[in-house]
Amino acid sequence: MLKKTSLYNLHLELGAKMAPFAGYLMPMQYGKGTLHEHLHCRSHAGFFDISHMGQCLILGDEAVHEIGQLIVSDIAGLKAGEQKYTVLTNSDGGIIDDIVITRIDSGLMIIVNAASKDKVFKYFYSHLSGRCCFNELTGQSLFALQGPAAAAVMKKFSAQVAELSFMQACGAYIDGIKCNVSRNGYTGEDGFEILVGNHYAEQVARLLLDEDEVEPIGLAARNTLRLEAGLCLYGHEIDESITPVEAGLHWLLKKNHDQFPGADKILAQLQYGAEKIRVGLLVDSKIPVREGSIICNSEGIGVGYVTSGSFSPSLGYPVAMALLDPYTVDLGNPLYAQVRDHRIEVAVTPLPFVPHRYYRKNGDVPA
Repeated sequence: MLKKTSLYNLHLELGAKMAPFAGYLMPMQYGKGTLHEHLHCRSHAGFFDISHMGQCLILGDEAVHEIGQLIVSDIAGLKAGEQKYTVLTNSDGGIIDDIVITRIDSGLMIIVNAASKDKVFKYFYSHLSGRCCFNELTGQSLFALQGPAAAAVMKKFSAQVAELSFMQACGAYIDGIKCNVSRNGYTGEDGFEILVGNHYAEQVARLLLDEDEVEPIGLAARNTLRLEAGLCLYGHEIDESITPVEAGLHWLLKKNHDQFPGADKILAQLQYGAEKIRVGLLVDSKIPVREGSIICNSEGIGVGYVTSGSFSPSLGYPVAMALLDPYTVDLGNPLYAQVRDHRIEVAVTPLPFVPHRYYRKNGDVPA
């Protein structure tokens, strides 16, 4: 049985095309289409229902220490209301999931990917001691408001929220409704994520959607937005066979931290290099290069594969991300993607394709 979020009926009212995703019926796009939604988010503000994501609390005095032993990053210094993006790794160094951790007074709140939440929650159960209390949060909805107008919209409801910096969170009231709001998102734009009780979810969603700058955005545009921003998607750029170094997430690694699962392999890759690395590709064709396409060198030898690819609405041409042999990338030789009967030239390019516009106050450092 496919699950439905608290906004299912509102999505239908808004003309959404619904489709299965990670066990839920989710809006893929609305009446104006993915291209319009994508560009509206880049120029104004987009509202996303992301209630399918997994949410949990790890409570207790040992929560920070015990979760800290399962991730590659340092969370010991997080203060209440501060967040960290990081990854859980397995014993082979592969990525179990990428997660967002928020420090709260009583422990940690963690957001995990929809498709991974069952295995991640079981992982927590099996690796945390009785000194921690695990609570899955099933009574809350999660929304994202993303785009250059997002801060002005949120300021109408809460001046406190509008003053947050990137990767900070606070409790707030939206039209008298208690919410937890963080300043983050996965589009590359400035924006916010809003946790609210299911009973009030539709009321809060309608308040935000009533704003002139805000339009609903489906998962199809969410994917093209994160691709342009050069952000990994679980099951594509990251999975249990891909390490943080291979995925280009080495910046997550805490210096002198070697107690996390798979540390030997990951730290060796960090020192000596990995056999594959994530890169951006510019596509010299009107034909998008899709996931799974093999990338070959000029001699026709496969040197990697595409993990995500699509037409970029912001740039007006196709882009892709791929895992490639770093030796091939360093040489700068011509590369080609094989798409059906077409041999399409591609060029390695720095990520992101579209610059990030996260909001940081003076003196704040990237999370």
